[in-house]
Amino acid sequence: MRVIFLEMCFIPYSRAEVVGQVSDTKMCIFFIFILSTLEICQSLAPRNVYTNHWAVRIAGGQEEADKLAAKYGYNNYGQIGSLEDHYHFHHSRVVRRAAFSTRGAHSFIQMDPKVDWVQQQLVKQRVKRYIKSDTRSPDPNFVHFNDPKWSNMWYIHCTDKNNRCRSEMNILAAWQRGYTGKNVVVTILDDGIERNHPDLAQNYDQLASYDVNGNDHDPTPRYDSSNENKHGTRCAGEVAAVANNSHCIVGIAYNARIGGIRMLDGDVTDVVEAKSLGVRPDYIDIYSASWGPDDDGKTVDGPGPLAKQGRKGLGSIFVWASGNGGRQGDHCSCDGYTNSIYTISISSTTENGNKPWYLEVCSSTLATTYSSGEFYDRKIVTTDLRQRCTDGHTGTSVSAPMVAGVIALTLEANPLVSWRDIQHLLVKTSRPVHLKANDWKTNAAGHRVSHLYGFGLVDAEGMVVEAKKWRSVPTQHTCTRMSERRTRYIRADQSLNSTITSTGCTEQAEQHVSYVEHVVVKVLVVHPRRGDLEVSLISPSGTRSQLLAKRLFDNSNEGFRNWEFMTVHCWGERAEGQWILEIIDSPSSLRNPEVLVEAPTGCFRFVTHLGFLF
Repeated sequence: MRVIFLEMCFIPYSRAEVVGQVSDTKMCIFFIFILSTLEICQSLAPRNVYTNHWAVRIAGGQEEADKLAAKYGYNNYGQIGSLEDHYHFHHSRVVRRAAFSTRGAHSFIQMDPKVDWVQQQLVKQRVKRYIKSDTRSPDPNFVHFNDPKWSNMWYIHCTDKNNRCRSEMNILAAWQRGYTGKNVVVTILDDGIERNHPDLAQNYDQLASYDVNGNDHDPTPRYDSSNENKHGTRCAGEVAAVANNSHCIVGIAYNARIGGIRMLDGDVTDVVEAKSLGVRPDYIDIYSASWGPDDDGKTVDGPGPLAKQGRKGLGSIFVWASGNGGRQGDHCSCDGYTNSIYTISISSTTENGNKPWYLEVCSSTLATTYSSGEFYDRKIVTTDLRQRCTDGHTGTSVSAPMVAGVIALTLEANPLVSWRDIQHLLVKTSRPVHLKANDWKTNAAGHRVSHLYGFGLVDAEGMVVEAKKWRSVPTQHTCTRMSERRTRYIRADQSLNSTITSTGCTEQAEQHVSYVEHVVVKVLVVHPRRGDLEVSLISPSGTRSQLLAKRLFDNSNEGFRNWEFMTVHCWGERAEGQWILEIIDSPSSLRNPEVLVEAPTGCFRFVTHLGFLF
């Protein structure tokens, strides 16, 4: 059984006519090695956990969905977020968690002619992007006080004469221009928010809130002795803590409305994510998310099909923390949320402009804010559970809500800017200033950009000033070009280049791309150890984007199955010319160096608008 499996999986990669002559003895050793590696990988691979929840697509409305649910023994929990004809079904007689997909009379629903599509929900691993303490003892920063912490908010203003002031994000300057987030609604997608917190209650918005975990309208977090569910409340305070109330801090958009979606305190499935991302898109302006797949350096995961449909085309603004897997050598291009053109991926820097130890590197990062660093670096002050405050908020979790607050100021300055306008404003106004990185480069459109920090430190004043005079960008155009459909192989320690010549779809007016915003590359790579791969993209103007770096802990043999990488480093450049995709295979000691890698590359997608350059 094992021998047959090995022959099916590995013979295509070990071709004697290419690698050279191999003796029977060596071949035997080779197979034993691969078998050992495969067993290790399988033991480390996460097992699927099936729930008793389903996503079902049914035409005909709520009444028809109710009938079909009753017919097969389900309860219909209603439409999934804003997804038309998609319903959340639950079956109380099916085990809550199982290692295998369940079978029974309820399974016949998938054969019903009125049902277009059914998906039993799997539990997904999602982690909050703050730095967890190494001990479970009480945090000394969990303190009671009545006086405001304004003097500790070093990232907004500089009053400490003992420390040399660095460049600011000009939030105070935006306030002085009269912008405080008034009439803008921000929602925190997380483990809930403490809606009765003295620094949040005045700005709390029930209409922007929901408890997806509990299926009710109260996003109050579940309390326990470890205060595990503090994350959402901390993020909410950064955005919209009330000003001048003698408690804790001042939010960046202290007159904005703040809501919370409780969705991380329970099993996270495709339905849970889709429901959360689709709550009140007609009412909520900005969604802030400081979580994602495990930052363990070995996971490749992103939104399921329901979540993708829920986001696309709504015009809502999604701000995402880029990830905290730096110490594990993780790369945020393996996170399908931060890697999406529909989200604003935000990075972090220390107060001195250094790279934090937890920071991930990727080409989809748009901009950066201040956050924590080493133990001696100052951290972020914000609201905390049980009506308290903390001086210890950390990680890229800090950065997403900070930018959500800055965008709230921007929307007050100009409520008509779209989700793409906001991305253009961030590209135009963010500044490299004192941010330290050895990969800063100027692309052909004149933009300074880095894989660590995107286009630089966010500038709140620059955002509101530019927004006031901003003219919305034209309609988004997408130009897709396929590479040659043939299988190619990479030798160990060598690279494979795939070149695509693009005209920018000049022959099709509705797809014509004059200047690039995002470039998306979809690849299919079959590989015995995914972590050995590096992927780069070189634009016709010579701008190099690192789409993927080696990942030490990624032992997966799954490769990349139509995975989409994305870069913003070519922003403003022309689409015409030769684009080069470079894949490098650097075998680690964990795999046989004679194994060849099958790398049929996929398609390039240039996403932009017609004729816009700044």
